[in-house]
Amino acid sequence: MSHNTFGHLFRVTTFGESHGVALGCVVDGCPPGIPIDAADIQAELDRRKPGQSRFTTQRREADEVRILSGVFADDRTGGVQLTTGTPIALEIANTDQRSKDYSEIRDSYRPGHADYAYDAKYGFRDYRGGGRSSARETAARVAAGAIARRVLPGEIIIQAALVQMGPHAIDRARWDWDEVARNPFFCPDATAAAFYEGYLDGIRKDGSSVGAVIEVVAEGVPPGLGAPIYGKLDADLAAAMMSINAVKGVEIGDGFASAALRGEDNADEMRSGNGGGPTFLANHAGGVLGGISTGQPIVCRFAVKPTSSILTPRMSVTRDNRDVDLVTKGRHDPCVGIRAVPVAEAMMACVLADHYLRHRGQVGKPG
Repeated sequence: MSHNTFGHLFRVTTFGESHGVALGCVVDGCPPGIPIDAADIQAELDRRKPGQSRFTTQRREADEVRILSGVFADDRTGGVQLTTGTPIALEIANTDQRSKDYSEIRDSYRPGHADYAYDAKYGFRDYRGGGRSSARETAARVAAGAIARRVLPGEIIIQAALVQMGPHAIDRARWDWDEVARNPFFCPDATAAAFYEGYLDGIRKDGSSVGAVIEVVAEGVPPGLGAPIYGKLDADLAAAMMSINAVKGVEIGDGFASAALRGEDNADEMRSGNGGGPTFLANHAGGVLGGISTGQPIVCRFAVKPTSSILTPRMSVTRDNRDVDLVTKGRHDPCVGIRAVPVAEAMMACVLADHYLRHRGQVGKPG
């Protein structure tokens, strides 16, 4: 299997399977001299790990990270662990696999999953939790994203939130970033979060699942990141978000809503600013024009489909093309979009770190 690496200068390669011994990543291209220790990475992993509420899979994983290479500390660094500029290898052990839960589907394809597609391509698949197609692979991305945040200037703030569950969107007039950390849905609207509790309880008790929309915002990004045509910042962001398991749509700024606007409504008008650059009067473009950051907040949203593993019997076929009705057992998220929030932040951080280093290499420090 190829294509396990993304990025150009800040490159991330992930490895491991959902029910294997461990998963992890190798981060290549991280500059030397950046303070980083396991606690920095663990803080991000703890936000993504399963089993933290009744609204996520009850698989119990500590997701404890080990740094295997690429850092160094001694008396010359004051005891502070710094990156050396060499590849940083991170490992996260799997400790709560229940592979027997999947024995009944070893020869059958779960509808909505990648089972058939993997088998058609490789002639073989790891049926235990989906192997590489499992959302558990995203733990390695979150670990890499924690390093990417350290590469970026401190004024760049990356935050994500769940803004819609099923057909129920938040009220943006009640948006409060502080609220995201106060509820199990990473939702910025306290009223919507309270509604989601009862709503998702009903979905979960029915043995079903529901989709979600995640919004990720990066503030403090300097103008100039990205490149025209084939190195566009928004194109790389879209590809990064689309690579997250179960994502079926991505938009930047107003996205598809732009099609309903007139030109005078869509254009982000400008006036002279105090800092030498323009002041934008709107941000329909989501902080990127011509593939290059404008200095405005970068805004990206993506849609996550409902978890395909549900208790309702679904029609499918076996490897030898026999009809079968499947009920998928095991421990699954009734809304996998919830735990996609820290993954979204990680992917935004990795893309921005890559473009930051690319820009610095071509024209010098941004800003």
